[in-house]
Amino acid sequence: MNTNDFVLTNARIVLDDRVVHGTLIVRNGFIRLVDEGSTQAPGAIDCDGDYVIPGLIELHTDNLEKHLMPRAGVLWPALPAVLTHDAQVVAAGITTVFDALSVGDLEEESVRIETLQGTYDAILAGQASGALRADHWIHLRCELAYPRLLEALEPLMNHSSVRLLSLMDHTPGQRQYRDIQQYRKYYSKNHMSWTEDEFTDVVTRRTDQQATYSKRHESAVLSMAQGRDIVLASHDDTDAEQVEYAHRIGVTISEFPTTHEAAEAARKLGLATVMGAPNVVRGGSHSGNVAALELAQADRLDLLSSDYVPASLLHGAFMLHTQAGWSMPRAIATVAGNPAKVLGLNDRGQLKSGYRADVVRMRTVDGLPIVRNVWVRGERSF
Repeated sequence: MNTNDFVLTNARIVLDDRVVHGTLIVRNGFIRLVDEGSTQAPGAIDCDGDYVIPGLIELHTDNLEKHLMPRAGVLWPALPAVLTHDAQVVAAGITTVFDALSVGDLEEESVRIETLQGTYDAILAGQASGALRADHWIHLRCELAYPRLLEALEPLMNHSSVRLLSLMDHTPGQRQYRDIQQYRKYYSKNHMSWTEDEFTDVVTRRTDQQATYSKRHESAVLSMAQGRDIVLASHDDTDAEQVEYAHRIGVTISEFPTTHEAAEAARKLGLATVMGAPNVVRGGSHSGNVAALELAQADRLDLLSSDYVPASLLHGAFMLHTQAGWSMPRAIATVAGNPAKVLGLNDRGQLKSGYRADVVRMRTVDGLPIVRNVWVRGERSF
């Protein structure tokens, strides 16, 4: 067999509509056959009853930032940081990853601003050299109230790896930070402290920036995206009005809605709702917003994102199965088939004949899903 040919047998194979006990055959990096029943074919890997699932698709991860700044005040070279991030996501079962790069920040002296271009270049260099194990794409997070957003964004837009744009506004007093004290509490974790007068001044300046730039920048970003193969996402929707507006301007993904109201509006309008897998694993939002499991139980959840913990993606999906009562196919679809559909990746996300052989073998240990092996386009990567 070629290096990207393999056979997995005696496996619980999670298809899009059922789980079968059987055999998966891969040839030339593509799935050739899923067969119920085991085989004694030479070289077949006996999975000993482990689950075999599609490779996970991550559409919003900030994990790379931790490798760019492994310690406060320490910047790491971009390409080694990307390679370490890549190894971590593959070990978590993620075979397709949209690296979320923040274009702008409301905080002055932000590492996100400082590292943006170098990180972007390093991801593309890793792709070109074949050094990356996962299939990497780019998700540009556009901070609409950032004064220099457009000059930072324009040089990044032309590469075909840019497939997703999110429209963000982290101005205190609305969306994720509609409770201004939550804003203060969040940034205090990053060792930022203000007196009452200083905090009032920060909120005033942020609000003024929003009034000056957000609408103008939103219009320009939408113009840049027009005519390109780019999907648009809104971010931290809080109420039905925000979701309805997002729908009107062409947004198809609602990232991390903060309330039941927003998630319900997204469902009615056909927007795909993404929640953080860490929210599922931890049992709630670290920002005090709606719990992802509540949305799952109310049938208002479509996709999960690992956000800042790659290992949470499979763990969170498995918890949808064990705690929300979802079937395995439905739970795994939130991290494979559904993101593939909303992002227009029509060659992956399911274990189906003719699809890319992005495959994960996993088992549970004391109720925790453990990744055993990962193949990306038929090549063993973990």
